[in-house]
Amino acid sequence: MASSSSSQLPPSVFNPRRHVGVHAERVSDVASTDFPGHYPGEDHTWSLARFKENLTVSVKRLSQRSVEFDLVGVDASIANAFRRIMIAEVPTIAIEDVFVWNNTSVIHDEILAQRLGLIPLNVDPALFSPRLPGDIPYDRNTLVFQLDIECSRGAKGAIINEYVTSGDLKWVPQGEQESVFGDLVPTATNKDIVIAKLRPGQVINVELHAIKGVGKEHAKWSPVATATYRLHPLVLLNPSKPIPPHLAQKFASCFSPGVVKVSPDGEVSIDDRHLRKETMSREVLRHKEFEGSVELKRVRDWFIYSVESEGPYAPEVLFPESIKVMRGKIAAIRAAAEALLADSEGPDAGAAAAGPDADGDVEMEP
Repeated sequence: MASSSSSQLPPSVFNPRRHVGVHAERVSDVASTDFPGHYPGEDHTWSLARFKENLTVSVKRLSQRSVEFDLVGVDASIANAFRRIMIAEVPTIAIEDVFVWNNTSVIHDEILAQRLGLIPLNVDPALFSPRLPGDIPYDRNTLVFQLDIECSRGAKGAIINEYVTSGDLKWVPQGEQESVFGDLVPTATNKDIVIAKLRPGQVINVELHAIKGVGKEHAKWSPVATATYRLHPLVLLNPSKPIPPHLAQKFASCFSPGVVKVSPDGEVSIDDRHLRKETMSREVLRHKEFEGSVELKRVRDWFIYSVESEGPYAPEVLFPESIKVMRGKIAAIRAAAEALLADSEGPDAGAAAAGPDADGDVEMEP
């Protein structure tokens, strides 16, 4: 199979060693092969210079709440680690304790508390310390909100406070919090989330304590609504068996709109600008007349991320935050390895072992 000479994709994309085969009922070549000893006579030892040369991060779409970006040149284990960290280990602030003073709505206290806990808050977690079990709440580890709503009937029978929403949460500053936050008042990121519906005479009066946490403890601390990735699709036409002009439109309809271009004379080509939109439905593989004319591939180390922020972070900040968490993990492992090495070499060997620097890096002994 061959690519078009006018392809806008990098030539390295068409290297078959980077391809995962997509077939009618299976996939092939899913494991990477760029490790020492796989190809006789080739040196595939890991090189930082080569890694830097191949690594690419580029933002393709950015909005107020979502980002789509490409990460190229890493193994699937690394790509998946970043995805999992964004979901479960980037810290946020969420409501943990709900003190119900009065609740005469039809929603039970436990359900009300759960709904309140899932409301995303626009609070920078860097301003707070984690509150461990048994710790005393104070202004550096706890944020206090008040929700006091009573439904009543107004003039001409109009119902007042029929809907209780996240915009009804009132921040109650504690200690030095008012000076720390300044004009940035802690609120819900979305003030239109419906918490409950009330009828005249019903009351909700609760006090809420929000603390710092991570998504692996509970989903309410996850900073993302979704964080997914997929491998970049690749459609390769076989020049030795072109698509007949009278079947060109049928062939194009087997792919996502815009992926296949059909010229006025019925010639078929792949539009690389829209190739990332291809869903790999494999519809083309159902038709015998196209057998041998096309191959479906995915690029093994080209990851298309789609991340939706649902917390205090701007969407473009979530990936760098996950890198910070990853660096912290690596620094901890390196420090532990240094300690083991020092123990194995005797009590005096540990004196030269350096601790982590300001960035969390630890220099390994030669």
